[in-house]
Amino acid sequence: MLDLRRIREEPEEVRARLAPRADAAELGSGIDRILELDRERRALIGEGDDLKARRNTVSREIGTRKRSGEDADDLLEEMRTVSGRIRDIDERLRLIEGDIDSILLRTPNTLLDGVPAGDESANRIVRTHGEPVELSFTPKPHWELGAELGILDLPAGAKVAGSGFPAYRGLGARLQRALVSWMIDLHTEEHGYEEVAPPFLVNREAMTGTGQFPKFVEEGDAYELEQDGLYLIPTAEVPVTNFHRDEMLEPGRLPVAYVAYSPCFRREAGAAGKDTRGLLRVHQFDKVELVRFERPEDSAEALERLVGQAEEVLRRLGLAYRVVLLAGGDTGFASAMTYDLEVWAPGVDRWLEVSSCSNFTDFQARRAGIRFRPAPGEKPEFVHTLNGSGVALPRTVIALLENNQREDGSVAIPQCLQPYLGAEALTPTAD
Repeated sequence: MLDLRRIREEPEEVRARLAPRADAAELGSGIDRILELDRERRALIGEGDDLKARRNTVSREIGTRKRSGEDADDLLEEMRTVSGRIRDIDERLRLIEGDIDSILLRTPNTLLDGVPAGDESANRIVRTHGEPVELSFTPKPHWELGAELGILDLPAGAKVAGSGFPAYRGLGARLQRALVSWMIDLHTEEHGYEEVAPPFLVNREAMTGTGQFPKFVEEGDAYELEQDGLYLIPTAEVPVTNFHRDEMLEPGRLPVAYVAYSPCFRREAGAAGKDTRGLLRVHQFDKVELVRFERPEDSAEALERLVGQAEEVLRRLGLAYRVVLLAGGDTGFASAMTYDLEVWAPGVDRWLEVSSCSNFTDFQARRAGIRFRPAPGEKPEFVHTLNGSGVALPRTVIALLENNQREDGSVAIPQCLQPYLGAEALTPTAD
């Protein structure tokens, strides 16, 4: 959530930092409306304070007159008028503050310096690692490889849940566990994260805190359990960030770094019909998530470090990848800056996003009430939150299968995964 005082004091700066987003004109109108409501709000507060002061004065004067036997009817009539106006002001203030909060909840984060203006076509490749593999034979897409290897059973998933809910078998299921275990070990043992196991259902307060409510929910992308007031998590970012909702982190506590595995659930209503083959776009998938809480002055450097930690996963898996800085029109609602990591997949002949790493600055912290005290006795500040996929499994599995396939139909397993999987290769199952 944006700071109302910042909008009031620096409206043009706020507009300028929202301008690179896709819906800049609508957002500008929202800022105008906030300023209009805030002016009315402050005027009403001033009038209300004056009337309350007058009410106190009149109350004392009425008491004085009554004690001396004087008539106080005129003052009593004034008191009724003043009290009625105060009630009207309080009711109008309640409505105004509700309107301001509603607009703020739907206003995205302002963007940091360096975020390119424009839509997805303006995304900027920051660096690349490795060269896309060139196979001596025509590569197969992962859905063919998965079926021939007996590790991916899309029909079974569709039978029990519908399209977009893949099922894994044998070494395919074990490969999921191997990737999760290996990545969590890497992030805890070498990158300094504390492993946590969050709930996979969250309440509306949690979704609001990280910015998924109201926009993500209203757009129809969340799986909601209305009877219980709960949502299936779209990412572990939601429960893990909310571990510290409405908390004050004491001096010396920051930075805090968590790593968590979770399944993720996304209806992706706005993406119906896109990339429906295989594992390209699914409604349920596994992911290892990195979540950080940082001092404001450290968050920019922390984002670069976070990206590097996600990159290390891809380097050790031997995958060619590129780091892409997202343009304003492609940056998520709560993010102030986002890098995507994309891996090359020869079977589908394209780059696939496997990780998004974002700095949310104080946007989520304001919504969730997460503050810290810089030093004993100092005024509290809002933390900066960051998160990144470290990494998501479906497209990572796509890249592993398609890049490491051999002409005989087998697929080599990267050395780092072999101890976790208990196999050096996947081989086709017998007919």
